[in-house]
Amino acid sequence: MMLENYKLLGRSGLRVSPISLGTMTFGSDWGWGADGVEARRIFDLYVDRGGNFIDTSVNYTNGAAERFLGEFVGDKRERLVIATKFTMAREPGNPNSGGNHRLNMMRSVEQSLRQLGTDRIDLFYLHGWDMTTQPDEVMRALDDLVRSGKILYVGICNTPAWRIAEMQTLADMRGWSPFVALQIEYSLVERTVEHELMPMAAALGLGVLPWSPLGGGVLAGKYSRNDVQESREAAVSPSRKGVIASSGHLNERSIEIAHEVRTVAQEMGSTPSRVALAWTLANPTVVSPIMGARTIAQAEENLGALDVALSPEHLDRLNRVSDPDPIFPARFVDRPLVQQLIFGGASVARRI
Repeated sequence: MMLENYKLLGRSGLRVSPISLGTMTFGSDWGWGADGVEARRIFDLYVDRGGNFIDTSVNYTNGAAERFLGEFVGDKRERLVIATKFTMAREPGNPNSGGNHRLNMMRSVEQSLRQLGTDRIDLFYLHGWDMTTQPDEVMRALDDLVRSGKILYVGICNTPAWRIAEMQTLADMRGWSPFVALQIEYSLVERTVEHELMPMAAALGLGVLPWSPLGGGVLAGKYSRNDVQESREAAVSPSRKGVIASSGHLNERSIEIAHEVRTVAQEMGSTPSRVALAWTLANPTVVSPIMGARTIAQAEENLGALDVALSPEHLDRLNRVSDPDPIFPARFVDRPLVQQLIFGGASVARRI
């Protein structure tokens, strides 16, 4: 597989690369990102290999990520699909500088357009559900932006499945622009999204784009049991390890999963990073995992996942070591007694 083997994004006709380039590492404002020179090298590598899908956000590295991206794009603008996000606050102490409401949405779009130096945003995400704004306000405002031409497609991140389903239904009923993309954390150390979010995406026409497919580096083999720690800090840590600790992934179970990834990689003559990324690519609901890299070497390493073909035996081992505990109602409905009561012992094909 190559970056030019494009996929359709959800229910849209938009063609995107099977790995997208994340830019949260573009800029050193948060203490651990790539400087402008290295970020440019990563960007050029990705685009020169045929990649066309770039992911950023208005607030990444305090706006530096979008500004860098705007400089790098140059005359390649019409070859690229640029996705950015709104929600996160950009002015400490100002409650309306964050959230999903129309005011922040409009201000955020205008800021992103300035920082990116472009006249449109190809894919615009709601970055995270704020638990306060009404769904009709969000969907109507997003549709207004599509009708204005400032954004072309709409996506959503980090939001409960029931809320996304409500908003998607609202858009369909009222003829507003629907979501075509769902960006969620998904990796061998974060599979709970398989319970509700991923089946919902498949049913409602949202292409899934996993962020942190390497579990923040845990699956790349960067950490051992000596690194296990938990952090509840609210501020962005100046160290990459601190960021991963705050995500909750520096735990015993994640290290155990990473060990199995490393074992599989050794058996295949590959690397843990490539195996972990290849695992996400094997899921048919996944359109394009988001690759984050701080160095050109990491970018080269991650792109190599496109050449990895996991055997059924390796997939089974990785699935078993990382299998999430079932939740209600699936935990209840899938029991043999309940299946017998539902289907009367008959064999019935399932639609989803």
